[in-house]
Amino acid sequence: MSKPAARIRLADAAFALFDERGYEQTTVDEIAERAGVGRTTFFRHYRSKEDVIFPDHDRLLALIKDRLVTSSHSTGLIAVSDAVRLVLLHYIEEGDLARRRYRLTSKVAVLRDREIASVARYQRLFREFIAEWMGDPTESASLRAELMAASVVAAHNHVLRRWLRGETSDPVAEMDEAMREVLALFPAPSGAGDSRDGGTTVVAFRTGQDLDALLPSLRRLVEDGAGR
Repeated sequence: MSKPAARIRLADAAFALFDERGYEQTTVDEIAERAGVGRTTFFRHYRSKEDVIFPDHDRLLALIKDRLVTSSHSTGLIAVSDAVRLVLLHYIEEGDLARRRYRLTSKVAVLRDREIASVARYQRLFREFIAEWMGDPTESASLRAELMAASVVAAHNHVLRRWLRGETSDPVAEMDEAMREVLALFPAPSGAGDSRDGGTTVVAFRTGQDLDALLPSLRRLVEDGAGR
């Protein structure tokens, strides 16, 4: 059995048993037996029964960090939006597995607590990046970075839960729109979006409006920003 196949079979077996017997009543040995592998194989892929349920958060956090550190000062907010989209796309690629996890964590308190702890790690990463991007050591700037990071994570979770519940057919478009709303709440600090050698910074987002209808609003936005 190949490594990817064993990992997938163990996850499928675990969720099937959780549905049949409940999370607390299911053992590692039962999961391994249902998957047709030994106990050693189980622990080669997962550290515990709990680890079968959750995505590889360490890998996702590394992907986010890689995207953030490759940004420049003028593209920092674009990098934040891209990083959020990376996480959403991971869950979408998981498909039914992500939905089964959502149903299970909604019912089991210990799993819900772990999910909350994982969300805090994402928020901390965004907060640290935003604080550095702002380049302002004051307490008010620190609070602003905290609030912005919390809003970024909240926007992602809102769209993700809508997709998990089958309430949206285009979560990526909704995520782009949600991030546009978040970034509109937090205008860039003075000089954050300025280029030392001049030029124009363009932020892309998706919208259902026609271009002709959108241009006046964009023009007003640019003019208002220039007047600050």
